[in-house]
Amino acid sequence: MTEAPALALTDVRFSWQSKGGFELRCPAFTIAKGETVLLLGESGSGKSTLLSLICGIVAAHQGHITVNGTDLGSLSAGKRDRFRADQIGVIFQQFNLLPYATVADNIALPLRFAPERRKRAGDVARVIADLCGALGLPDGAPQMTAGALSVGQQQRIAVARALIGHPPLIVADEPTSALDAATQEGFLSLLFNQVRSAGSSLLMVSHDARLSQKFDRVIHLTDITATQRSAT
Repeated sequence: MTEAPALALTDVRFSWQSKGGFELRCPAFTIAKGETVLLLGESGSGKSTLLSLICGIVAAHQGHITVNGTDLGSLSAGKRDRFRADQIGVIFQQFNLLPYATVADNIALPLRFAPERRKRAGDVARVIADLCGALGLPDGAPQMTAGALSVGQQQRIAVARALIGHPPLIVADEPTSALDAATQEGFLSLLFNQVRSAGSSLLMVSHDARLSQKFDRVIHLTDITATQRSAT
């Protein structure tokens, strides 16, 4: 029996009527389990729309988006939210941490909305300590407030939050855009080590082609999607 892919899009179409009639179409796109994929695209090319579809934030108007064997089109908006919390770890470009909450609370936040992910995590306090150690955060980091740490350390907290509970799919939205080359190299090494340790698949979206050699596969957004705007 063939194993279901981590992610599969088939004949997907979605349009934003409120954004000048912007439409995105994706005939086919698949990520295998355990695969790391870099998706390259320029600003305004539809990257954010595609990520919103993959994460179930918006629903496709046509076609199928399947994450770890579940068709997102079969779920209501509320069920998509719960499914995303359980099955997808997201690393946001701006991190989206709670600055006055502790590092431990920030990392554990997805588990509050995903009972199955909470079960997969096991001993949460131990897992958080292990993630902090593996990501090079200072001793005692779980008890520190997120806002008291450097930008680079906050970025690692965002990675730990995405990884906790072993979600099958990790989606990273331009996580290296503000980093210099040396810091970028160290960050990616940590990220890949942790993704492989968790047995997850990784989809990273970026405009930086210099990252290409790090990934199993590199795809240009224009190779898998077509976009257009209605005439005004």
